[in-house]
Amino acid sequence: MRTLKMKIQDDVLAGLIDINSKVLDVGCGDGNLLLYLKRNKRIDGRGLEINQKNVQECLAKGLAVVEGDAEKDLVNYPNQSFDIAILNQAIQQFYEPRKVLNELLRIAKQAIITIPNFGYWKVRLNLLVTGTMPVTKTLPHSWYDTPNLHMSSIKDFYNLCSLDNINVIKSISISSNKISDITSNNLGIKNLVSELGVFVVSK
Repeated sequence: MRTLKMKIQDDVLAGLIDINSKVLDVGCGDGNLLLYLKRNKRIDGRGLEINQKNVQECLAKGLAVVEGDAEKDLVNYPNQSFDIAILNQAIQQFYEPRKVLNELLRIAKQAIITIPNFGYWKVRLNLLVTGTMPVTKTLPHSWYDTPNLHMSSIKDFYNLCSLDNINVIKSISISSNKISDITSNNLGIKNLVSELGVFVVSK
């Protein structure tokens, strides 16, 4: 069942994608975002997903999804073969997130990246008060069973983009049901109050 928060996130992502775009959703999970984009933006959508059960669920929904590991298989996609590549709350789960990000920008004109913000004030407070790794709505796993390998803040992601000469075209803050733009002028405060960061990037 899609929660209100999930629907809000889907609406934000859909608003960043043109109608009839060719889209690759990397780590597409159960395919609900792809399905939403097909219905609402008429995209030519493809998915890459490592979990076999999720792939089967996507196929049952009529989605063009293949089983694969992005860290190994993105190299097989031709240059600029998609308009948009999406990595939705998955970049922190890769062993080499920097490599994956640059591969996405090789195979697509733009990428949309969303991250759970480790700089969020509730995460900081949880760590400060309890002295243990935070468990929150956007970070629901304990440290010993989390799929997350490389947590980052919104500022961290900006720094990575700067390091690799990646253009941040647009960035959006999501916190509860509040949506707002992130700019160079408010980056510090948005790094503190945002649960999620959404970035449109290009080379």
